[in-house]
Amino acid sequence: MIKILELGKIDKKDIFARVTPEFDVESIVSDIIQNVKSNGDSAVLDYCEKFDKVKLSNLEVSPQEFDEAMSNIEPEFIEILKKAAYNIEKFHRKQVRNSFIINEENGIVMGQKILPIEAVGLYVPGGTAAYPSSVLMNSIPAKIAGCKNIVITTPPDRSGKVNPAILAAAKIAGVDKVFKVGGAQAIAALAYGTESIPKVDKIVGPGNAFVAEAKKQVFGKVAIDMIAGPSEILIVADSTSNPRHLAADMLSQAEHDKLASAVLVTDSITLAENVSEEIEKQLRCLEREEIARASIENNGKIIVCENLDIAIDVANEIAPEHLELCLDSPFDYLDRIHHAGSVFMGKNCPEALGDYLAGANHTLPTSGTARFSSPLSVDDFVKKTQYTYYTKDALGKVAKDVEFFATKEGLTAHAKSAVIRIED
Repeated sequence: MIKILELGKIDKKDIFARVTPEFDVESIVSDIIQNVKSNGDSAVLDYCEKFDKVKLSNLEVSPQEFDEAMSNIEPEFIEILKKAAYNIEKFHRKQVRNSFIINEENGIVMGQKILPIEAVGLYVPGGTAAYPSSVLMNSIPAKIAGCKNIVITTPPDRSGKVNPAILAAAKIAGVDKVFKVGGAQAIAALAYGTESIPKVDKIVGPGNAFVAEAKKQVFGKVAIDMIAGPSEILIVADSTSNPRHLAADMLSQAEHDKLASAVLVTDSITLAENVSEEIEKQLRCLEREEIARASIENNGKIIVCENLDIAIDVANEIAPEHLELCLDSPFDYLDRIHHAGSVFMGKNCPEALGDYLAGANHTLPTSGTARFSSPLSVDDFVKKTQYTYYTKDALGKVAKDVEFFATKEGLTAHAKSAVIRIED
């Protein structure tokens, strides 16, 4: 059963309590990275055999495999993928930034150029489930940004194939290079390059604890989007909400991972009890019941507050990945939400809508990092270069100021480099 906690009767730390992995992820990942760095494809192929239980001779998905995947996907699903891609592109095109130039003073020009990151690696999870949605969410912003080289890594199945839905999504998004490798070894291959897999400048995309740790360890060698933890949902709801809908939304995240977190915050003890009962009913009908039940029992909770204002405060403190405001007037509360990855407004906007079709990105900050991090966006695939130009006359007006400032910092060579030009 899910835990029901009354806010005034619990320790505040109980709000944040979560079960985390007990195995030593850090050292395992470190060994994998060093092996891939030293031995390239050979190490990657060994890990495919060890972890994915498949012996591969070629890591890259062939054109024939792309064609086979497209022919094996239902036409209806192709149309849904295209509809999702359209919505994602429409939303993310609004994020494009422009370069600028300032030329307001005689002899001085300054500006900033927005440039795409040239080579990007997209990690797409596999294993217990396939995520073509992640292909679209990661690759479309990169395409909009102008990235020239975009590659995908994703785990193969036991037959050595990549899920056809992933390849179909890659084709629709315009990504031609997909490699059959998952886990920490995929991150290491993207960071350092192998004989088959090109080195990239940035790695993005969600994954399990090993993928997250690998991204953490290669950060600095390459850029990363974020270190994502298990999926999270927090729902703020009042007594008028439908318990069946709330239970379904909580389980939509619980089925991702045994470490996922599903939280309901409400001002109604009656609603809390009804949702708890409904979760039990719906759990028994899920294909991934074992995973969802472990998530609910370990990390699920229903928090009962005195009123909705306090419920909003709790939501801000937790800073969830996904926040649903299952209220009749959600926009009355939107300005009070300060920490959340993505907010789903009202009673007709389940989080799953954002996972697949609405258009806003579903790669989001987790584990409270929404306090300082943002959803994946076009900004993640660009870099900025600034430039400055002064004429000799313009420099002459400020050279003494530069000299004074540099001297204050004890950097006399800095000072000299400014004044020497006006002394000559």
